[in-house]
Amino acid sequence: NFMGNAWLQQLVTSDSSNNTQVGNVSFEPSARTKWHLHPAGQILLATGGLGYYQEKGSPKKLLRKGDVVKCPPNVPHWHGASADQEFIQVAITNTLHGPTVWLEHVTDDEYNSKIR
Repeated sequence: NFMGNAWLQQLVTSDSSNNTQVGNVSFEPSARTKWHLHPAGQILLATGGLGYYQEKGSPKKLLRKGDVVKCPPNVPHWHGASADQEFIQVAITNTLHGPTVWLEHVTDDEYNSKIR
């Protein structure tokens, strides 16, 4: 579900008493997720490096340490590292309405598109 190298350093999985999954993820330069969506949404906390976030049909955003992104439910998006720096994030995913739905790979044209 990732292109390039990404490490899930810690994962707290959701269960019947808590519908939240939390993952601490490090992306090597240029590494990124596939397009995907979360039926109940997700929050990303940028904790280091330089990264990108893009929703389908919208320009790519630059993410730096301290930035927060609220990914709306059922909106396809991707996130990952910039071309020349690693990116570290905490991903908080609500699983109340189902697991992450993985879609197609992010193309190089999409990855290299202009930053908003």
